Amino acid sequence: MEKNTFLHVRHISKTFPSVKALDNIEFVVKAGEVHALIGENGAGKSTLIKILAGVYEPDLGAEIEIEGSRIEKLNPITSVRHGISIIFQDFSLFPNLTVAENIAMGGALESGSAVVKWNQMREVAKKAVSKLGVDISVDVRLGTLSIAKQQLVAIARSLASQAKLIIMDEPTSALSKGEVELLFKIIRGLQADGIAVVFVSHKLEELFEVCETFTVLRDGKYIGTYPAAEMDNTKLISLMVGRNVEFERLSGKNIGETILEVKNLTKAGNFKDISFELHKGEILGITGLVGAGRTEVVQALFGLNKPDSGEIILNGAKVNINSPEEAVKLGLAFVPESRQTEGLVLRQSMRDNIVLPILSTLTKRSGLIDHGALGDEADKWIKEINVVPAVPDMLAGQFSGGNQQRIVIGKWLATHPKLLIIDEPTNGIDVGAKSEIHRLLRSLADQGMGIIMISSELPEVLALSDRILVMRRGRINGEFEGATADSESVMNKAFLADNKVG
Repeated sequence: MEKNTFLHVRHISKTFPSVKALDNIEFVVKAGEVHALIGENGAGKSTLIKILAGVYEPDLGAEIEIEGSRIEKLNPITSVRHGISIIFQDFSLFPNLTVAENIAMGGALESGSAVVKWNQMREVAKKAVSKLGVDISVDVRLGTLSIAKQQLVAIARSLASQAKLIIMDEPTSALSKGEVELLFKIIRGLQADGIAVVFVSHKLEELFEVCETFTVLRDGKYIGTYPAAEMDNTKLISLMVGRNVEFERLSGKNIGETILEVKNLTKAGNFKDISFELHKGEILGITGLVGAGRTEVVQALFGLNKPDSGEIILNGAKVNINSPEEAVKLGLAFVPESRQTEGLVLRQSMRDNIVLPILSTLTKRSGLIDHGALGDEADKWIKEINVVPAVPDMLAGQFSGGNQQRIVIGKWLATHPKLLIIDEPTNGIDVGAKSEIHRLLRSLADQGMGIIMISSELPEVLALSDRILVMRRGRINGEFEGATADSESVMNKAFLADNKVG
């Protein structure tokens, strides 16, 4: 092996019931490099990461070398001891513990003693945080910190465990532009210290900004490893999906009568004087910067964030929606941004997740569940949303992030809503699957469903929306017709406080 190679894995395969998730994968990471691991949903990225974390055991024949030494078997403890640290999308942190306690959970204080050395724990945590050059108290409870700072705590935990390779899974999905820039600065600092970083993301522009090497997986197979200097968006997408993918403009065909009116909706500290309409068969895109209040507004429509004042008029009648249960009865459905914490029960099967909102309709008079009807209903939506692998009994937590998002969408479509609210519909989803979800949403709208779509991805908003609302600091700062909107005009409304309709 080369001197500067930290990790070299060969012949990595992983077979689950009914599906081969990885097929003879090779993966090489050098010390001090920032390496992108990319591929479509179901390509095998998550499975490979979990093998390196010691969560999954590969099939027979796998070869794993770390710093030139053959490793016979990895488990979560030995993986950390060999210098591998994984920061998953949910960070795997404890919100009720302090920053110092969370950092210690990474194994930094392993001593064999049952006694916690509190002073040592604080010093180790302070040293790890100081390496990042950020101001975070190690004594505050983690849950009081922003998502961006929680992520920095996760990185500090990796440093405290003497990590030589840090794998970051979709690290920028919930970060603002400024927070992303800080993360990249920290990653470059890690690189300068000889620490390798594997960066898993579907945001290609970010990969090109920070990564020097790309490894592409497709359908569980190793496609190749390439220097960033030899790649561009078109080449990468072609390697990932094996076909050309474009976001085509998908216009509404049958926009009908008004089904929702929102008048002067206000919630102190969240949003103020929000007014808009939604029509049958229309996709209304709501965009803006992180913190603009978009999610808080749609949560109010679904009974999750009670407004202080204003009116919600549904199908001509004023309604008070005090809970999600009331919203569902009125024909609303809500696909939240955080699929893992709000959208799915990860330890239940895909089948069980999909039928969860309609379980009462699948129960016989005797009180017993009609398992035949349940299976038929689940199979119908699994086919509709095109989950791969289409294994109903597979746990939701075992699917890739993109497929988990499809399951959440399928779960709510099973309620047959007339109005679908979807927050960041393709967050963490690969470019090929984005187009498929766009077509699904447009198909639903063409069938008469009204859709409110929140998205931070401007190309997605422009491609899919019939009308676009731009929010800034809790207010609607602009409105555009989807067919004539352009990126510059929409972004101006997101950044500039003129509060006029465009």
